[in-house]
Parts: sequence; structure tokens; C-alpha cells
Amino acid sequence: MSRSLFLVCYDISAPNRSYRVRKCVKAYAVGGQKSFYECWMTPAELRMLQSKLEQLADLEEDNIHFFQLDPRMHPMFYGQAKRQSTQPFMIV
Repeated sequence: MSRSLFLVCYDISAPNRSYRVRKCVKAYAVGGQKSFYECWMTPAELRMLQSKLEQLADLEEDNIHFFQLDPRMHPMFYGQAKRQSTQPFMIV
């Protein structure tokens, strides 16, 4: 099963929910900061993350976005930014 690169972004209104969402998203992330994370996921992992976030977030108040990124595009880097590793990894 191949992995695709997604940018997962969120704006959560309550600090305790924000903490739980951040912890959940970071489990799938290969890079990012604050509320924007790059995640290499299989379709099954994407569905699992979406399901978990639906349970953690208040869908009336919070915003969560998933953007599938085109791996053929070459990103531009500024400052300390650098390409994240795309080598296989294991979530423990």
C-alpha cells in the first residue's frame, strides 16, 4: 500500500481539545509545527486519523483540514526550513 503526503491543519478553540488533537496528529507526522503537520499516510491510516479527529474535535466549533500534496511538486524553503525525510518509518 503506497503512502501519500498530506498537510493536516487545525484550529481548535479549547486548549484541552487542542492538546489531544495535536498529540493524535503528531503520531502520524513526519514534520511540522504548531497546528500544521506533514503526514505520509496510507489510505487506511488516513481514514483512522480522520475518525480519531472526528471524535476528539467539536465539529461545531473547531476546524480541521486535510490537503493532499502532490509529491511531484518541488517545495521552496526559506530560513531554517528543509525537506523532511521520506524514508520508511514506524509508529510505535
